[in-house]
Formats: sequence, structure tokens, C-alpha cells
Amino acid sequence: MRSTAVDGWQPSAIQLERESWRRRQATRSTAIAAASTLLVFGVVGALVVTSPGWERVHETYFNWDKAVDSFPAVAAGLWVNVKIMAISAVAIVIVSLTIAVMRTTRGPLAFPLRLLGTVYVDVFRGLPLLLVIFLLGFGGPALDLTGMPRSALFWGCASLVLSYSAYVAEVFRAGIESVHQSQRLAGRALGLTYAQTLRHVVLPQAWRRVLPALMNDLVSLQKDSGLIAVLGTVIDAIRAAQIETARDFNYTPYVVAGFLFICLTVPMARLTDWFARKQGFHAAGGML
Repeated sequence: MRSTAVDGWQPSAIQLERESWRRRQATRSTAIAAASTLLVFGVVGALVVTSPGWERVHETYFNWDKAVDSFPAVAAGLWVNVKIMAISAVAIVIVSLTIAVMRTTRGPLAFPLRLLGTVYVDVFRGLPLLLVIFLLGFGGPALDLTGMPRSALFWGCASLVLSYSAYVAEVFRAGIESVHQSQRLAGRALGLTYAQTLRHVVLPQAWRRVLPALMNDLVSLQKDSGLIAVLGTVIDAIRAAQIETARDFNYTPYVVAGFLFICLTVPMARLTDWFARKQGFHAAGGML
């Protein structure tokens, strides 16, 4: 039980003055930040709307009637992008984790696995994603392989999985190798096999360490899912915007598609930053 002196404690006049000064400084800093932000955006906005070509730009890129007319088609296409991202993300985690385990497996007998994983990472990190989409999206259906779908959507998703898995595998590998060797030795000392140590001791720690990086890759995957539009037969948000634009050569549907993508990616990016700060990955100064 606390004493009466503690229960009746009151801050000193000096402490109250310090707290009052901090509140005034915080209010002053907020007011200055708000005023400077409004000033900068106001000046930029005034320069834009008073420029000679603003009326034509406004009509071509920011036509409200065109935006309303094209919104349903673009939004339906965005749902395709979301499904592509969700399916591809699951496959990427499985493939990349397998590659990372192959590359971190020790011993001379595992050398072929390490070599295969290294070649895979080097090849697909070296190839541009758009080139992979062209190769598989057009070449895959043309091969007419037995038992393989001919859908451009399937081959487009396969391109995303193959390309992104090479990058995410390196993220997983870094997480696995960041776990101290003593953790593995402790697991083996408890009687766990190599596979059990990897599953119950190493991977849980590695997953926690690389999760912010994986969330950033998920944000990138959401944007890059729009590259499948180059295959032509997949009506995603970008392809839908292209179709709507071709009706009258008004580019407002592209702006609508960009706005919808931003509405998806910005919350994911902020969630990633919040999680990174919670886990202590950001410096003391913080990040926006």
C-alpha cells in the first residue's frame, strides 16, 4: 500500500510550467506545419490552375462525367487485380520459402539444391517482370502443353509468382540466416531433427523479422498485378481504363484507375510502417 505522501503527491510549479511550455510548443509546431503545408499546396495549386493549358488538361484527365461513367468498369477490373494479388501472394510465399530453405540447407549432399535455388534467383532477378509476362503470357498458351491451362490469366499470375519469388526468397533467406546459430544448436540439443529445428525454432523467428519487408513486397505486388493488362485478354483495372479511354480518347479513366490503386496501396503502406515501428525496426526519429 502506498503511503499518504505518495497518494497526495502534486507536481511542483516548475513541473507544471514545463508541461505547459511543452504543450505550447507542440501547438505552435502543429500550427506552423499546417500553415506551411497550406501555403505550399496553395501556391502549387494556383500555378497549376492558372497555367495556359489547364483547361485542356482538366477536360482530358479530370473530367468528372467521364470518371463517373468509367468508374464501374474500372472498379470491376480492380477486383480482378485484388484476386490476382491474393492468389499470387499465397503461391509466392510457398515458392520463395522453399527456395530460401534450399539455399540455406547445409551439407555436401544438399549442394544440388543450393545450386538450383541460386540459379533460380539469379535468372528471375535478372529478367524484367514485363519480359517474363511476355514470355509466359504469350508463349505458354502457344505451347499447348498437356494438362496446362491456356488462360492468359493463369500464365500472367505464373509470371508474377516466378519473378517475385526470386526476390522474396532472398528476404526469407536473410531472415533465416539472421537467426543465431546457437538457436539451431539448442534445438538439436533438445533432440529435434534438422527439419523440426527449422520449423519450430528458426522459421518462426525469421518470419517475425522479415514481415515488414514482406508487407512492402505485397504493396509492390498489388501495383505490378496491373502489368498483366499487356496480355490484352485479362480485363483488369488498367485494361478496363484503356478500353474506356479508347471510346473518346479521354484519359480520365486512367486517373480513376490510379486513384483506386492508391486507395489500396497507401493503407497497406501505412500499415507496414506502423508494424515496423511497433517491432522497433525504424530509427528513433521515425518515418512518415
